[in-house]
Amino acid sequence: MDALSDVMRVLRLTGGVFLDARFTAPWCVRSRAEQEDWRQFMAEPAQVMGYHYVVSGRIDVKVEGEAPVTVNGGELVLLPRNDEHLLGSAVDLPVLDNEHLKPVRDPNGFVQIRCGGGGDPAHVVCGFIGLESARHPLIDALPPILKLSVSGNSAGEFISSSFRYAAQEVAAGRMGAATVLSKLSELLFVEAVRGYVETLPRERTGWLAGLRDPVVSRALSAIHARLAHPWTAEELAQEAFLSRSAFAERFTALVGMPPMRYLTLWRMQVAAQRLRETHSSPVQVAAEVGYESEAAFARAFKREFGATPAAWRRRGNNAQTPSA
Repeated sequence: MDALSDVMRVLRLTGGVFLDARFTAPWCVRSRAEQEDWRQFMAEPAQVMGYHYVVSGRIDVKVEGEAPVTVNGGELVLLPRNDEHLLGSAVDLPVLDNEHLKPVRDPNGFVQIRCGGGGDPAHVVCGFIGLESARHPLIDALPPILKLSVSGNSAGEFISSSFRYAAQEVAAGRMGAATVLSKLSELLFVEAVRGYVETLPRERTGWLAGLRDPVVSRALSAIHARLAHPWTAEELAQEAFLSRSAFAERFTALVGMPPMRYLTLWRMQVAAQRLRETHSSPVQVAAEVGYESEAAFARAFKREFGATPAAWRRRGNNAQTPSA
């Protein structure tokens, strides 16, 4: 399994949809996914990403400090850190408040908005994607705002047509439609990341850039393929066909942390997943992620999560995840 697929597998995404909006120009609103939007879908996530899928029409989206992004029908805009943002027919218009929006929330927490000035229409579905990890090298590597066109390839066309259909079903109040949209939103995130990786400029640094580097990617693939192997810095450098010092410098410059630090962080991420999703004992999990000593594993786990493996498992989804 390649490193990106391995990370996607462990991320454990939970998608949700909270708003079906039909606007007509001119209009502008301030937006951000809030607790009341996701609480009917899941317990408090460690991290939330907001998104807007434009079913038809066009909108502009602006995060403070970033240039506005135009999103057309069939395109998705993702906000990996759930930053507050403006969206509208133009983002330099006065911001509408709830009195003008008149949102209607149904018993399941789903909101519908119908408003605007009577001009060009835009149909937008707004949702979120929750993660159990408060910090993750993949999420940290994404920009504040990320646009994806889901047209032009077979997977994108399937997601786009399915999303349009499910959005219509939600707006009509059909049972089960919100669940379909939730799962589709997770697929949209995967497609957004894949599309972003493919368009990264060669001078870009970060974990995703490391996947594209012919040297660093060999080491990342080796780590993800054989996590339980007792890796040393020298062995990882050999996988990359570089000296230890040259490899460490290149890996750190691209990924943002030394290779052995990345190895530890990823082992703890996988260990947390095993503790959460399996009945394996801590000693079994320790062996699965490369620790011969349960005591050494428990110390490393506590440094990252602030609790022993057994205590973290009891706390469940309320545990704090490690930071890089």
